[in-house]
Amino acid sequence: MSNLIFRKDGTAQGVAKQRLIESLAKPDKRVIYDPYAKYFVLGASIIKLLGHKISVWLGEKMVPGMHEHLICRTRFIDDLIEESTSAGIEQYVILGAGYDSRAYRLKLPPKLKIFEVDQPEVQGIKRLKLPKSISNRKNIIYVSIDFNNQSLKEQLLDAGFDKSKSTIYTLEGVSQYIPKEALSSTLKELATLNANSNSKIFISYVNKLLIEDSKACFGIGYHKPENAIKFITNGAARVGEPWISFYSSEEIQNLLSKNGFTLTENKTLADLNYKYFAPVGRLIPEDHIFKLEHFVVANSKGYS
Repeated sequence: MSNLIFRKDGTAQGVAKQRLIESLAKPDKRVIYDPYAKYFVLGASIIKLLGHKISVWLGEKMVPGMHEHLICRTRFIDDLIEESTSAGIEQYVILGAGYDSRAYRLKLPPKLKIFEVDQPEVQGIKRLKLPKSISNRKNIIYVSIDFNNQSLKEQLLDAGFDKSKSTIYTLEGVSQYIPKEALSSTLKELATLNANSNSKIFISYVNKLLIEDSKACFGIGYHKPENAIKFITNGAARVGEPWISFYSSEEIQNLLSKNGFTLTENKTLADLNYKYFAPVGRLIPEDHIFKLEHFVVANSKGYS
């Protein structure tokens, strides 16, 4: 697998920033709550001073809907993890964990074994910033990988991963940064890990229409979608994490099927707007809808 599968913390900080901003909203107005995001965001005190409304307003001036998109993705995965583990999933593997905080903030079964997989440099920063009582919890296993010399499968097995237990994997906000061969080889390794047990996987991917028809990646009336794409992609490149891989829904479905997974869900913010934002009185208007990235759930074949 490519050593580009997990990056440093540029975009991880950006996503944590949006979780922090959302957490500043009033309890009856927020979609997610992350009390740990503040530990990972430079300038967190300034964001707290600005508050939720001003911070979201500033974000809208740059890329309308981007904040809501990232928060929607967070909530979608939160729900998936809580539902899956309450239904009996026994292991949770976070690939490219970065500053993911689900192991600490979600209501998860105490016996759930959680593997956070990332580069040792990123894990070192994360554990240094987290309160010691959290970073040293016994059910959280930090799996560090040097992809030049180590196999994901072997590292997980060495860390205590049990091939006989049902597992859920998440690969959030990663596929656009890595070669398609790297994603394919990762899925292949996961398929072999759970050849004889049930597993689920979450993957997000950027729609290849980004290149072919940018308007199709946004709601009707979205103002200058090409500017939004340029802002996002240039920003990612500036922190050393350029977008290099884009997919069609058919391509993702075929890739999953080839590696033993059956696609069950493929959603965007447009599909989840009423589910997550309407209940808190923040329904997103069509001209702010951001559907550049898709959220996919797949089951291992034979999943029951």
